[in-house]
Amino acid sequence: MKLLIYSQVLFSFRWLLLCKTFRVVSGSDLSLNIFFGLSVFNTISLSNIFFLRYSAWHKDGSFHYVHRTPFGNYSFICVDATLSPGPKRPYNFFGILNMSQMEELSSLATESHHSNQTIWFGHYPTSTIISPSPGVRMIMSSATAYLCGHLHTLGGLMPVLHSQHPQGTLELELGDWMENRKYRILAFDHDLLSFADMNFEEWPAVLITNPKSLLYSSSSHEPLVKILHSTHIRILVFSHSFITSVKVSIDGVHLGDAHHVSGPLYVLKWNPQNYSEGLHHIDVTVQDAIGKSSTQGHTFAVNENLSLRFGFLSSLILLTDHYILARVLFGLTVLVQITLLLIFRYLRKPTLKRPPGLVMLTSFSLHILSKTNTFYYSVLILSLYTALGPWFIGEVIDGQVGTCFSFGVIVGGHFLQGSLTFVVGILQMIFFNLPLMAYLCWCLLLRCQGHSFCSHICHARHFLAVPIHLTMLLLLSWQVYSCYFLQRTYGTLAFFLSPMKTWLVVLTLVLIHKTWTLSSSELRTYIVEMKNCQSS
Repeated sequence: MKLLIYSQVLFSFRWLLLCKTFRVVSGSDLSLNIFFGLSVFNTISLSNIFFLRYSAWHKDGSFHYVHRTPFGNYSFICVDATLSPGPKRPYNFFGILNMSQMEELSSLATESHHSNQTIWFGHYPTSTIISPSPGVRMIMSSATAYLCGHLHTLGGLMPVLHSQHPQGTLELELGDWMENRKYRILAFDHDLLSFADMNFEEWPAVLITNPKSLLYSSSSHEPLVKILHSTHIRILVFSHSFITSVKVSIDGVHLGDAHHVSGPLYVLKWNPQNYSEGLHHIDVTVQDAIGKSSTQGHTFAVNENLSLRFGFLSSLILLTDHYILARVLFGLTVLVQITLLLIFRYLRKPTLKRPPGLVMLTSFSLHILSKTNTFYYSVLILSLYTALGPWFIGEVIDGQVGTCFSFGVIVGGHFLQGSLTFVVGILQMIFFNLPLMAYLCWCLLLRCQGHSFCSHICHARHFLAVPIHLTMLLLLSWQVYSCYFLQRTYGTLAFFLSPMKTWLVVLTLVLIHKTWTLSSSELRTYIVEMKNCQSS
């Protein structure tokens, strides 16, 4: 019987390493291997990792393991994209592959071409791996599947997070072991890959290997024609107790009970020609001697020309290069703010007409801010600094002082490319920098209309003024909490050497105070113009 069985377990321990494989059971027809996916951070050197010290495989970096059988070889390639050094959270969320690592993986991929099938595995999904051209997905395009963790189930929001690369390689996330006790059984049955995601200690565990699921089929990597020429439905069943029945049905029609062959293998004779047209659904119900039962099923097709697509959301999460998207969005938000400032700085001031509409007042407020030097240069420098300046200096790793920029982190003599830093930058721009600019414009407009900080609260539109002030107070509170988080995570030094957090809180309070107290020639001009408009 040409059957290989594997088990995958994805951990999420903060202090462990990446992905390793070791053989635990072997036989002439059956082998069982276990894959671990682990992450590393707050570590200056991989030599400090417990997994490297105490595991059977004392090796870091990517590697290629070939499992040899009488009926062919099966390759397993580990993608080591762990950060070295590994900073504290949250800036360890993305993995990084440099050019030399990509060349090594390309070489391992070439070695695997002589194997029947190839499985790649790693901690990070490809959407959270920063890699140079042609990209990690292209390097692994000859593989049947890529097994990963890290995102797991997105906190329960995506219980099934699977997709398929354009080249046909499956990408299969697995829920974590630490909290949810998830594991995966994989099997190659005549070089057709099947798998089932299981909960630990839930029995019986059932995996249908033939016919395999249409959704997880790849005509470019698997000999799917073997389903049409197969003679038996094949099922793997695992349980602590004796299996009493394995019932098989297709399209709701009971075909019979599968009989035991050896080990976990059960088979039932069938005629695939009866299902050569369209889609069909197979269900297998297994019961053991202590009364526990389990049902597994999937849609299959004997016709190779049929296919199913994965859900849009799971494909978006797994197939989007999120670090590129984050870079683009961050750059656009910064560009929008700078462009607005420059346009209204040099755009000719419009003449106010009575009664001024919302668009006119908005434009007028932007003119006030952009043409008043104190506010113009403060907001412009803040925007440029968010993109270019160091956000903070602190203990990025315990005992190691580093510097964080939007485009990356420098620590221990290493530069780690920006990834989640851009996401943090987007949040900073959208939830503070841009709202601060809008709030300053609004306060300046009120000032020009003759209001003081207290008088406008009693104005006819106080129902609008109070929520605006409360919103800005909430955003400022979030900024203050960020300072607290910075101190707790990266130390007291980071709290005081943080222009983007601690210093910005002080700057914000100064600017808000200035909107109500500043006396300048530019601002007086706008106050006079607004009074003339109101009196006309």
